[in-house]
Amino acid sequence: MTDHSIHKVLLLGSGALKIGQAGEFDYSGSQALKALKEEGIQTVLVNPNIATVQTSEGVADKIYFLPVQADFVERIIDKERPDGILLSFGGQTALNCGVQLFQRGVLEKYGVQVLGTPVQAIIDTEDRELFVKRLDEIQIKTIESVACCSTQEVRQAAAKLGFPVILRAAYALGGLGSGFCDNPEELEKQAEEAFSFSSQVLVEKSLKGWKEIEYEVVCDRYGNCITVCNMENLDPLGIHTGESIVVAPSQTLSNQEYHKLRALAIKIIRHLGIVGECNVQYALDPFSDDYRVIEVNARLSRSSALASKATGYPLAFVAAKLGLGYGLFELKNAVTKTTSAFFEPALDYIVCKIPRWDLTKFPGVERMLGSSMKSVGEVMAIGRNFEEVIQKALRMTCQGMHGFVENHELAIEDIPTALHAPTDIRIFVISKAMQMGYTIQQIHQLTSIDCWFLEKLKHIVEIDSRLKELRQTACLASDEANQEALEFIEDPMFIKTLHEAKIYGFSDFQIARALGLEDNMNMQEAALLVRRWRKELGIVPTVSQIDTLAAEYPAQTNYLYLSYQ
Repeated sequence: MTDHSIHKVLLLGSGALKIGQAGEFDYSGSQALKALKEEGIQTVLVNPNIATVQTSEGVADKIYFLPVQADFVERIIDKERPDGILLSFGGQTALNCGVQLFQRGVLEKYGVQVLGTPVQAIIDTEDRELFVKRLDEIQIKTIESVACCSTQEVRQAAAKLGFPVILRAAYALGGLGSGFCDNPEELEKQAEEAFSFSSQVLVEKSLKGWKEIEYEVVCDRYGNCITVCNMENLDPLGIHTGESIVVAPSQTLSNQEYHKLRALAIKIIRHLGIVGECNVQYALDPFSDDYRVIEVNARLSRSSALASKATGYPLAFVAAKLGLGYGLFELKNAVTKTTSAFFEPALDYIVCKIPRWDLTKFPGVERMLGSSMKSVGEVMAIGRNFEEVIQKALRMTCQGMHGFVENHELAIEDIPTALHAPTDIRIFVISKAMQMGYTIQQIHQLTSIDCWFLEKLKHIVEIDSRLKELRQTACLASDEANQEALEFIEDPMFIKTLHEAKIYGFSDFQIARALGLEDNMNMQEAALLVRRWRKELGIVPTVSQIDTLAAEYPAQTNYLYLSYQ
């Protein structure tokens, strides 16, 4: 039952755009404001970024274009006198601001109720020392670590744990100040950077090479929990999840591993007292079922936005309602309008997220990826298999790539080094290595990427190779005056290969390039020729598939039918 004493709510918004905090928090805040408006609650938004949906007319009742900082927010509270405040919809910036307001006594002074997750639970997850202690209470494994408040303590902790170690700054956005250290020199440099972002730094034993798994969990005030989505990073531990290629649901976990981590996530969220949504990140040993909890985000995160869009479960909307006191069993899924919000989504498709970097715009920038974020955005692709979604997503990053294969040639001097060092182009280095004859085992040893993913990527290269074998006859067939054209497109081998290529995410452009058609015409004409061949052969999505999509997404019906013509 909702709390009827709440008539006006202050929402801390997404703030200015920065690395690690971008449009996903605009999405979260907009959903929360929509949920509050549905309840007839007056909303006050603090957000200095005018280029957002949540600051559009009619989304919030009143907007303050001021920084999301404690001093400004205190003055707004004094003027507006809200009954409640929502902290978890504006990312790390809003969370830090809310904790400061709590510690200064501002919320108590003005009688402002924190809706959803209590501030103490937020502090328990953000303060690294408290976080470890709280999870120790329920025998949940965390990475062996020491909380430090000075460089001297960092040195002592590293000596105790042994290199390599990772430094993490508390209350930091997008992994700011964090990094791996293999020796005392790197430690000194990283410690100086970490303390510039936070007064507390955690020194942890490195688990580089372990799998990184995430669970999005929702809990109401009655302790009812569901896991909305689980995700798996293609890249192993050592790269920030915002920098990683991510798939949902996980693909390489056994049934035992999946349910074990799911049960632990529910146990954690209940113990910490989180109300609403949270993100639990695990490190999982690839050679056993041993695990460590990396962190718990007691707020909507980048991963939450991905999970919400991947599953169709409106996480932010539901979390806002739970903050008002509803139970999961009292809410309907806002998308389906029929199922209860207490049902876990079941996916019969796969989703892939790939980050977008703009590192080429900054000469001299370090291209190595690590535990601190550098990406400025991300894309998401949906499909029936991993090969399809990885190719779709790579095309959408708008960096001149057409998929995993048939891109412009990359000039790489040292393939083993380029595979071992994670950079923004490593996925294309893997493609080049496979085409040069590197085995899956060799690439696995250099990258620590699970062999399942590498097998799927290898499958793309194999299809590409089969298309290239048809080059000579394809070029003859491209001359429509040639009698062999008809014979070629009716060849069972060509039909089978073309059909397989489309199932596994090849665009008409990629197929045309693999067939060598650009030798006879420009690439636009070549892609249109492949498209015509496909339609003549009936290699198009079935009507039933389009009808199913149209029923699920009625607003996009016309687009769906046009795009498949």
